[in-house]
Amino acid sequence: MAPKIRRYDAAKVRTAVTAQFGHVAEAVGGLDDEQLARPSGLGDWTVADLAAHIAWIADSLASGLARPPAAVPELTAVEWPFATASLAGKIAEAAKETLGGPPLAELYERAGVRMAEALAANPGSRVLELWVGDMTLADFLVTRTVELVVHTDDLARAAGVDIPIERQALAACTRLLADALALKAPGASVEVRIPPFAVVQCIEGPRHTRGTPPNVVETDPLTWIRLATGRTDWAAAVEGAQVRASGERADLAALLPVMR
Repeated sequence: MAPKIRRYDAAKVRTAVTAQFGHVAEAVGGLDDEQLARPSGLGDWTVADLAAHIAWIADSLASGLARPPAAVPELTAVEWPFATASLAGKIAEAAKETLGGPPLAELYERAGVRMAEALAANPGSRVLELWVGDMTLADFLVTRTVELVVHTDDLARAAGVDIPIERQALAACTRLLADALALKAPGASVEVRIPPFAVVQCIEGPRHTRGTPPNVVETDPLTWIRLATGRTDWAAAVEGAQVRASGERADLAALLPVMR
C-alpha cells in the first residue's frame, strides 16, 4: 500500500526555514575558538565546518532561486531522502568552494540576506533545477527543514550549546522522514507513532483494522529524527527506553537509517 502524499502549509514552512536559520546564526555567533575546533561527529568535519555547511544550505537555496526555473518536477519531497546519499561528496565540495574563506559571521550575514531576498522575490510556486532532481519550491523548502533541524541538533550536541528548534520545522522534518519510512517499507502491519506530529503504517504483513495494533513503535520527534538519519542506533534507543516497540514485527533496525 503506497503512503498518502502529505500536504504541508507552504507559508508556515517558509517561515520555519527562515526562523531556524536565524536560530543557528545566533548560536554560531556565540561560539568561541575552542568550540569551533571541536569534532562535529560527522566524518572529519569540525564544528566550524558544520557551521559553514549550514550557512551553505541557505546560500544554495538562494542560488537555486537565482537560476531559471525548470520545466517540471522530477522528485517529490518524500523521495528526496533516498536521492541524497550519492551526492554527499559533491555537496561538501560545493559548500567548501562557495563559502570557504570568509569568517563565519560574514558567511551567515550574506547567506541570510540572500535567502531572504530570494524567497521574497519568489512568493509563489516554481520548479527549481537541482542536482538531486528538479523539485517544486514548496517541496524543496520542506527538505530544508530536514537539513536545518538535523544539523541544528548536530551542532548543539557537538558544541555543547542549546539551540531552539522551531516547532513547524520540527514537525515538517519528523513527518517527511516518517513518510519516507512508509515509502521505503510499504505495508500496514506496523504502526509508527511520533507524537504529536506523525503516525504512519509500514511493513508488509497482516493489516490491522480496529483496536490497538499488535505491532507498535513509538518515540519522540528528536529521537526519531536521529534514528532516521543514523545519529542514533536502534538497539541503543530501545535499550535506553527512548523507543517503545511492541509486537513481533516492531523492529525497524533493518530499515534504518532512512536517510544517510
